Amino acid sequence: MSKKTALIIGGGPAGLTAAYELLEQTNVHPIVVESDTQVGGISKTIHYKGNKIDIGGHRFFSKSDRVMAWWQRMIPPTGDPEKTDRVFLTRGRLSRIYFLRKFFSYPISLSLTTMRYLGLWRLIMIGISYTKAILFPIKPEKSLEDFFINRFGKTLYRIFFKDYTEKVWGEPCHTIDASWGAQRIKGLSIRKAIAHALKQIVKKDQSVEQKKTETSLIERFLYPKHGPGQLWEVTAEKISERGGIIHMQTTATQLHWSDNRVTAVTIHHQTTNQTETIPVDYVISTMPVKCLIQAMQPTPPAAVVAVANGLKYRDFITVGLLLKKLNVQTNNRIDTQLPDTWIYIQERDVKIGRLQIFNNWSPYLVKDPDTVWLGLEYFCYEGDELWQLSNAELIELGKAELAKINLINPDDVLDAVAIKVPKTYPAYFGTYSQFDTIRTFTDGIDNLFLIGRNGTHRYNNQDHSMLTAMTAVEAIKTGSTDKQAIWSVNTEQDYHETKATQT
Repeated sequence: MSKKTALIIGGGPAGLTAAYELLEQTNVHPIVVESDTQVGGISKTIHYKGNKIDIGGHRFFSKSDRVMAWWQRMIPPTGDPEKTDRVFLTRGRLSRIYFLRKFFSYPISLSLTTMRYLGLWRLIMIGISYTKAILFPIKPEKSLEDFFINRFGKTLYRIFFKDYTEKVWGEPCHTIDASWGAQRIKGLSIRKAIAHALKQIVKKDQSVEQKKTETSLIERFLYPKHGPGQLWEVTAEKISERGGIIHMQTTATQLHWSDNRVTAVTIHHQTTNQTETIPVDYVISTMPVKCLIQAMQPTPPAAVVAVANGLKYRDFITVGLLLKKLNVQTNNRIDTQLPDTWIYIQERDVKIGRLQIFNNWSPYLVKDPDTVWLGLEYFCYEGDELWQLSNAELIELGKAELAKINLINPDDVLDAVAIKVPKTYPAYFGTYSQFDTIRTFTDGIDNLFLIGRNGTHRYNNQDHSMLTAMTAVEAIKTGSTDKQAIWSVNTEQDYHETKATQT
C-alpha cells in the first residue's frame, strides 16, 4: 500500500515539527515547501560576515514538558560549547525598559531605584489609578487599553505599556481587540510581579519554581549555541535523513479543493521557475491565512474572502550594528557594556522599539568577542515610509537614534546590515473580530489543518506553534477531522510569554 502524502506549507517551527512528528508517529509522507533560502521562519538565524542575528529574540523555555523534551532531543542541554557545536547554553535573563534615559527593571518592581526614577508625583498617581482600577474595573473589556488599565491602572499603563505597544502595532491601543491581551499577558499584574519579587528573597530550586511562574518572570532559559535557527536546521536534517522532502525556495500557489477536501496543491520552484501540481491526502498550512484563502481554487465564499482580505499584519525590520563598544550615558556615568539580552525602548522621540545585545544571548553569535553586536528592532507596515527606506537609510536611522538616546557613539560603528521581514505579527484589528468566518470555512475542509502563528492568525510563541503542529499530527494519526484541539492551544494553558509588549 502506498504511503499517504501530507503537503506542509512553511518550514518554520510549526511546519518542521509537523513533518518530524508525521515521520515519528504515522505512515504519512511529509513534503515541506519553504519559500525562503533557509528553514526556521522567523526563528531562523541570519548570518552576516561571521556574525549571527536572531530575528526577534527566542528564549527556549516552555511550560510544556513535551516541547522542552522535544527541543533537547534535537540539541543536548549539556556539553562543553568549546568542544561541540550542537549544545544548548543556559542563559540568565535580563530584560529592562529604557525610559526617561534610564533603565527600569522588568517586570516593574517597587525598588528604591524605580521609585527614585519615577519621582513622588508619578508614584502617587500610579497608586491612585491602580486602586481605582481594582475598585472600579472597566466592564466589559472591549479593547487592549481596557485590558491594560484593569491590570495596571491608567497611569502605569500610559508610562510603560501604551507607547511601546503602539510602536509595535502602529495602532492606538483602544482599537486593538482585548483578546490579544488575554492571550499574551494572561495572569501578569502588579500583584503577581510584587509576589514574585518577594519570593526572590527566599529562592527555591528554580527548576521546580520556574514552571509555576509567569513566563516573563522566568530568569533562566536555554539557548542554542548558534542561535534559534540552529535547532531548526538540525530538525530539517533529521527529517531529510528519515525520507521526508523539503523543497527550499518553493511556494504553494494554488490549493485545489472540492467536496470538503483539498485534492492537490500547485507549487512553484523559484530557482528553476517550474511549476508542478502534487496530489495530497493532507495539507498542513502555516502560510498567512490571507494568502491561503487567496490561493484556494475554486474561490471560497465571498464572506470568507472579504474577511481574509481585511486581515492585517505588522512587519518587522532589524538593523544589525557592529560596534567597538557601547557608550551608555546614564546616572552620570558611561558604560561600554550592558548585561541585557534585550531592552524595551519606551522613549517617544525615537522609532526604535527594542534593542537586542546578541553577545548576551550567546557569545558564539559574535565573530570578534571584543566587539558589540546589536539588533535594533523596528515595526512597520509593508510598503509604508519606514519599510521603503533603503538599507543605507535604515542603518543611518538606527545609528542616529541610538546616539540620540545616549546609548552609542556613531563613530564606534564598524559595520551594519538591515533586514526586512514581512508578515511577522498577525494583527488583532482589521477584520480580526470576524475571523470565525474563516475558521468555520477552513475547519469544514476535512484534510486541511491550520497551524503556527500565521496559519492560525495568532501571536503565538514557537512552543505554541509547535504544539499546534503536534495536535494536528495527532488528529491525522487518529483520523479525526475535528480541529477544536488545535485552536485550543494557548487559550487555556498558562505558560505563554506574558510581557504585554513582548514580540
